[in-house]
Formats: sequence, structure tokens, C-alpha cells
Amino acid sequence: MPTQKPPRIPLPKGWPSHVQSGLLPIISLAHCALTRARGGAAKSVRARVRIAAEKDRLQQEIALLREELRIQDARRSVVAPHRRPRYAPTERLAILEVRAAHGWSLQQTADLFLLAPATVAWWAQRVDEQGPPALLQLRQPVNRFPDFVRYAVQRLKTLCPTMGKVKIAQILARAGWPLSPTTVGRRWREATHLVTKPPEGSTARVVTAQCPNQWWPLDLTIVPTVWGFGTPWVRFALPPGWRFCGWVAVASDHYSRRLRSRAVFPQKPDSRTVGTFLESVLRSVDSRPKDLVCDQDKVFWGKTCKDGWRRKEGKPGYGAVGEHGSMAVVERALRTRKNECPRPILVPPRRGEFHRELRSCLDWYNEQRSPMTLVGSRPKEVSCRRYPAHRLARLEPRTRWPRRSRCARPGPLVAGQPGDRCSLAVSYPDG
Repeated sequence: MPTQKPPRIPLPKGWPSHVQSGLLPIISLAHCALTRARGGAAKSVRARVRIAAEKDRLQQEIALLREELRIQDARRSVVAPHRRPRYAPTERLAILEVRAAHGWSLQQTADLFLLAPATVAWWAQRVDEQGPPALLQLRQPVNRFPDFVRYAVQRLKTLCPTMGKVKIAQILARAGWPLSPTTVGRRWREATHLVTKPPEGSTARVVTAQCPNQWWPLDLTIVPTVWGFGTPWVRFALPPGWRFCGWVAVASDHYSRRLRSRAVFPQKPDSRTVGTFLESVLRSVDSRPKDLVCDQDKVFWGKTCKDGWRRKEGKPGYGAVGEHGSMAVVERALRTRKNECPRPILVPPRRGEFHRELRSCLDWYNEQRSPMTLVGSRPKEVSCRRYPAHRLARLEPRTRWPRRSRCARPGPLVAGQPGDRCSLAVSYPDG
């Protein structure tokens, strides 16, 4: 059977003269279509749709940046090598830093920056030169070790933006710089000028707990069950509610890190429900907190919740927007609850068992776990002003334990004599 040829569409007369003028409107229409599609995807209730839209935008941004660099390199490539503008000393060091971050060879680096491979190799040999006439120089003068650490952290964060402060601390430790993640975060904030001093004359209120029950942070979180976030066809079809997850409200003591109370709601609670929860918490404790700090969620600053708290002679407060650490204590407790105890895969879908698991986790957190800020003490010991268990006299099974040795100092208290026999009983919370 003979094949039919596709019909030929006649082109308008003189169409080559309108190609260039028609290309720009086509690209503009494509930009409008992509903008409209991404705008609709950015407002979608499905997280994967929003992530896909953001990924598509970033891919287009990368393609446009590469095209811009190609255009700029095309302008410089037509110039003779000895007539091209030279790189500044700081830019030469930056080129070597980019090469180290990408793992490029001499040829790859030279092709990208329109250089000769011998030039890049010559720069790498003269890195350690000092003084104003040095071939390579830092952007900022480094005269002390903290300045060097600040510059290194800044460059690592610029060249490897996906690395966090813990990973940067681990990388620096391998290089011979034993720094803590807190120090790395502080140096990064100093480098990027994120730490700003309050203006003169400002009366910013800083809340610091000096004793137990002085102020409590309060927060809400979602704890999934075995049927919840692991079921994708239900996760995006229904709002987060019971049978799939539970809304957990937690009140914590900022000074002792003790979780004072918790409540489980089948759906996201409203202001009236949160106010009822606060009243039940205040009735169950011996001493009431002076301040209550929560985030900017509307369930906390609703009129019902505020009025109920003022009737108890309390002062509600809210964490600062954009400030790191305003709700860090209760958020860290919620993270521990979801990641360590109970495990998300072990949370039962029945409401009674769900409450039992959370109550078991509450007891374990207050009586067994020791937060880093308490230096070995436990939240319930600090809250009830008990003597810390880790400072009590311990049993020493080693007969020749060097009590008077310098390496054993400061020596802990030993009950009885070293080498006494003892029996060890191992138990688990709630079996």
C-alpha cells in the first residue's frame, strides 16, 4: 500500500526576513507559559508538585546562567591571550578554590576561565607567597587563627551550600581543626553578618529562665502512625488527621527541660481546644509558670486562648519571627520524641495505644534521658531539686582500680571497696 506524503504547508512570502523578529515573541510566550504553570504548581496542596516546580525553576536558572557565561566567554575568546585583562590576585585564588571544589584538572580549569594549563599550574605553585606583591591573595587580611577559621567556613559555605555546620565541623576536624558545630555556626554568622546588634535605645525583651517553672515553651507537632505518612495515595488525598497521624501538644519547662504535659488531638486543634489544654495543665501542676512562650500560630494567639491564660494570672509571649532558638527547647524535645522514642513505625493506629506510647516516651524523657545542657543531670532531678544520680557513689568492680592515680582524678565516690561483687539487672521502659 503506497504511503501518503504529508501535506506541504506553504510558507508566507518573504518569511526569512521575519525570523529574527518572530523569535523573541516566541521566547516571551514560553516564559509566560512557564511562569503561569509554575505559579499554579507553587500553590498546590501536594508537596511533590511544589518540589517539582522548584526543581524546574532551578534547572532553568542553571541553563540561563550557563548561557550568560558562554556569551561572556565568547567576547573574551576573540581577544588575543596577551591582550586579555588579567585576573586580580584575589580572583586567582578564587579560581583555585573553585577548581578544588569541582575536582577539575588543569585543562578543565584553563578551558573554563580562558587560561593556559601552565598558568593554572604556576598559580598553584605560588600559593604560599606572602606580602603585597604576592601573586595570590585573600579577599580579607587574615592575621589571627579565628579570622582564618571564619574565612574557611565562609568559603566552604559558599562553594558547598548544601553542607551544614555539623558536616563542616567534621571536614575541618579531618583537616586538623577540631571545632564544634556551634563554633562553626557562630563563625558563619559572623562571616555573613547575620548577627546584628540592636540599635541604641531599643528595649528588646530577652527571656531567660533562672529557676524551674519560670517560663514554659508550648508547641504543636504531628506524629504519624503506621498508616500515616507512609501511604502516599492517602497522604496527599486527605488532610492530616486521626488514623494517619495525631496532633500532639507539648508544654516544657525551659530551665529543667522537663516535659510538663502532653495532649493528643485527632485534628488540628483550634484556639478554644488549646485554651482547655492549658487550663488542664495548670490544674495538674503544683506551681504555675510566670510566662508562656509559643510560636505565631493562630491557635495560640486566638482570643479564647489569651483570655484563658490571663484568667490564670499569666503573661503570654511569642517567639521572635526569624530568630534562631526562640522555641529551640521544645522543638528539640519534639524531635527527640519522634526520632528516638517512640519510633514512627512503632506508633500504633489505636488511640489508646497511641496515648500509652506517648506517656511512656514522656516518662523516659523526664527520668532517663540527660540533655546536653544539664551536664549529666536529668530533667526530673533538676525540676524536683534532687541530687543528680550521676554524682552519687558508684560501684567499682575492678580490684586494682587506681584510686590515687592522677589519670583517675577527679575521682568519683566509690561505694564500699573496689572489687566488690554486684549483680546487674537490665530493664526496659514499659517492658
